[in-house]
Formats: sequence, C-alpha cells, structure tokens
Amino acid sequence: MRVAFVGKGGSGKTTLSALFARYVATQGAPVVAVDADINQHLGMALGVDDGGLPRPLGSHLTEIKEYLRGDNPRITSAAAMVKTTPPGRGSRLLTLDPADDPIHSRFAVTAPDGLRLMVTGPFGEDDLGVACYHSKVGAVELYLNHLVDGHGEYVVVDMTAGADSFASGLFTRFDMTFLVAEPTRQGVGVYRQYRDYAADYGVPIAVVGNKVHGPGDVAFLREHVGDDLLVCLEHSPAVRAMEQGRPFTLDDLEPVNAEALTVLLKHLDAQEKDWARFGRQAAEFHLRNAEAWANRAVGEDLAAQIDPDFVFGPTRVSPHR
Repeated sequence: MRVAFVGKGGSGKTTLSALFARYVATQGAPVVAVDADINQHLGMALGVDDGGLPRPLGSHLTEIKEYLRGDNPRITSAAAMVKTTPPGRGSRLLTLDPADDPIHSRFAVTAPDGLRLMVTGPFGEDDLGVACYHSKVGAVELYLNHLVDGHGEYVVVDMTAGADSFASGLFTRFDMTFLVAEPTRQGVGVYRQYRDYAADYGVPIAVVGNKVHGPGDVAFLREHVGDDLLVCLEHSPAVRAMEQGRPFTLDDLEPVNAEALTVLLKHLDAQEKDWARFGRQAAEFHLRNAEAWANRAVGEDLAAQIDPDFVFGPTRVSPHR
C-alpha cells in the first residue's frame, strides 16, 4: 500500500511521515520511506545521520531507467523514458518483500526500526537556475509505476509542500493521501486546493489535524474540512524534543498521539487496491505529458510506449531478472 503525506510547508508532514513509517515498521511490515520533498529532512526525522543517507534517486535517473526498462521493446532507450513512462511486457517490476533488486539495494539504506529509506536528493549546484525539482521527483513516479505492492507492504512518501505533486500524475500513484493540516486558515486552504484538484481522479484523501492545542482547534478543523478529518494529533513535547535532536522512541509519544498512528494505519489498510484505475491513470498522464512536452524533448512519439496488453498488479509479476 502506498501513502503520501502532503500539506502546507511547516505543517509537520515530514515528522508525521517519519512517525507513521516507524510505527508501521514496528508492526513487522516491510516499509520503504521515500523523501520526495525539496527540503530533505525525512532521514533526520527517521534517525539517519547525514553521512548515512542513501544515494539520491534524482542523481541516478539514467541508471534507474536502464534497469526498469529491461527488454521492453516499446522503450527504445533509457533516454526515451520520462517520469510518466509506464511499464509494459519486458519491463522489470519491483517488489517490497524481498526487495533485493538493484534499485532497492543501491538506493535504500536501513533506518532505525528496520524500515528502508530512499531519497530524491537535494538541489545541486548544477541544478540551480536551470532545473525544477520535478526532474528529481520523477524518479519516484517511475519507481511507483514499476512497483507491485500489496496489503501488508507499505511505501510512505513525504511529498513536496502544497499542491506541487499535481505537476505530473504522481498524485494518482497512491492508495491513500494524508493531508496534514494545522488548525489555521492557511492549513485548511491547502486542503481545499488539494481536494479540488484531486476530485476528478478518485484519489482518496483524509485530513490529519496536527499541532492541536484543544477542543477549539478540533472544532475549527471540523468546521472547515468536515468528514474528511480523520484524526488529530496534539502538540507534542516528545516530538519537539525529537526535532531538537534529543533521544526519542515511539514509546515517548503521548498516548493520544500514539493512538492516532494506529488510526492512520487502520484507515490505510481499509483501502481497496484499485490496479485497474492505477493502470488507466498511468496511461492517461503519460499521454498528457507526451503531448505537452515529452514528445518534443525526446524526439519520438511516446504514446507508443503504452502496452495495451500489459496488466497492472500482481496477476503477472515478473520481478527483476
């Protein structure tokens, strides 16, 4: 199951991504956490030192594309793959358990609590002024397009702030999106924007209230987001201590906040995996990108990359060879 954490900058989505990933991992499930935020802080929140971070996906796109395309005859070269290129017959698919393929083994590290961390990577000097962050986040979209996962397996993605993921089809690659909202007008404003953009695509969204100080904050969120409000986390001295670099374990969480993580996992597990929708939307957004810019950038008609006979999901899993 794939889950995205989104929200306004400063809402606490990175912290909640980390807490949720750590909690799920303690339940014994395979978990991959992906830092897809332009501000690369998920590793720190997971207890991974800067020197222990994995190779950044965004800096190794050619290598990743070359592996994933396999011997798919519809993809002429790694250079012809773009962020929305879907898999087809001959493509190499990824699984989470066991995740011993070259993508996971080369681009993930094991964090405390046993989960694995992948990162898109920060801007480099060569990127400044000439590239947008979508070029790096595109690696996550390719990864999710080629991943076959199921119940009891989890990918937790810390997304860029605001509604930036709508610049591609990435927002449709998840079984659930948790929108982290502070009880402020700005916080619920991002929720409305995300809700309205996602409305036509069947993207399930639930709001997680964060930094709540009392019943008045809960009432404010309920007034503005209605039944989409799933659960609230109170202002947490334990989390603040963690963010200040003090020792922290999940046992330090306040009971109400620990219970909120349980609610999030139950809600995610209750979602139905819709591989048919996943496949339809992968093709839809690939065609949109091909027509808008990718055909010109690559110099060929990328609509031909769509394999009409390929079935998304576990019915035909041919993992790495």
